[in-house]
Amino acid sequence: MGAYGSLWRGLSVVSGKHLDRRLFLRGAGAAVALPYLDAMRPAFAAPRGLAGDTPTRLAFVYVPNGVIQEAWTPAEEGRSFEFTRILEPLRTHRDDLLVLSGLTHNTGRALGDGAGDHARAAASFLTGIHPKKTSGADIRLGVSVDQVAANAVGGSTRFASIELGIEPGRLAGNCDSGYSCAYSNSISWRSEKTPNPPEIDPSLVFERMFGDAEEPLDNAARARRMSRRRSVLDHVLDDANRLLGSVGPTDRQKLDEYFSSLRDVERRIEAERSGQDAESPRMARPRGIPASYSAHTRLMFDLMTLAFRTNMTRVATFMMGREGSNLTYPEIEVNRAHHGMTHHRGDPTKIEDITKVNAYHVRQFAHFLDSLGSVEDGDGRLLDHTMVVYGSGIGDGNRHTHHDLPVVVAGRGGSLHAGRHVRYAPETPMNNLYLSLLHRVGVRTETLGDGTGRLEHLSEI
Repeated sequence: MGAYGSLWRGLSVVSGKHLDRRLFLRGAGAAVALPYLDAMRPAFAAPRGLAGDTPTRLAFVYVPNGVIQEAWTPAEEGRSFEFTRILEPLRTHRDDLLVLSGLTHNTGRALGDGAGDHARAAASFLTGIHPKKTSGADIRLGVSVDQVAANAVGGSTRFASIELGIEPGRLAGNCDSGYSCAYSNSISWRSEKTPNPPEIDPSLVFERMFGDAEEPLDNAARARRMSRRRSVLDHVLDDANRLLGSVGPTDRQKLDEYFSSLRDVERRIEAERSGQDAESPRMARPRGIPASYSAHTRLMFDLMTLAFRTNMTRVATFMMGREGSNLTYPEIEVNRAHHGMTHHRGDPTKIEDITKVNAYHVRQFAHFLDSLGSVEDGDGRLLDHTMVVYGSGIGDGNRHTHHDLPVVVAGRGGSLHAGRHVRYAPETPMNNLYLSLLHRVGVRTETLGDGTGRLEHLSEI
């Protein structure tokens, strides 16, 4: 059974000791991991909040093509900063945020290689390494920060990491001025030659998370389940009912809320699979992938929340668009292609549309923080035990800059002192931030890409 056990192994100890933290419910083709419950605490554990058994999760959310920096960067520093137009959707999470200015990815610059800023922006974002300029099979970059964390902490979870995205992309060919598409379409790299391509189909992510790898459903059985609108929870109903009868009222409430969240995500995925209009102008997308950008991103964020709350993984990346993305956003009445209009040359109508897109992206990210903030986790909220980096590998999209990058760190995991805007000296390496976050999840490395040391002022008042 690998790292996870069946329900029966867990229930065999519930009366004498405690439920196994790696317990999951199993049924035909389904394996449903559980959130952390009071019944999983050892009988003689320290009081809640002192046991130290709540893990810290680490997530990285990437947005393409930079931002309108004047509408992003707060004028004030410290706790008195005012929310800018782009950051406004995060206002309710003021006390959960660090807005960081001045960070740079020097390795995203040309450094003698000429054009190709978009490929370099995505490639360097989590690595701090300058990619080899090639459109062939001889790509070369380096291990990204998420994979450094996954290699260290992933052994205690079902998945070492998950990689999600929104747009389809390829890993071969030339996507940006002689740079391989692998650089533009992936921010997660397992090794210098191996990117982790993101999964863009929510239904496939759900099947991976809640399907039973040991007893998988074949395609015909999966189709029958979908046609009957059967939930994965229907397959584990007997186990679920036995579990509910063996735990206390607080845990029953937690399980009821968790099962409701899981069903909600599953129903939304099924609605997209069965209800898409084949004539929709955006339906050059695989069946099962929402035509609506907000529906798509929010499903992915909710899947990340489920993965974190059940300890399926502690590390995740999400590309809200591949670098150089030319998505349009009719939901907010922006019908210009995103990348094209970032070369605005001072055109106020294009600047206005880019600002709308930037704020729209942040609004989807705010949904993720809402979800993390609504889930009880150990002695606090899931957001209290998570660190999420939101940002882009390009600062000003019009000029293709790689300094003063737009960066927000959300959550309070690892003793972050949130609620502030912190401005760093120009050319401070972005990888210094990552070194600090790695230390906060117990990874004691002193080197990462072009990092020069851990970033200061993340915990200080």
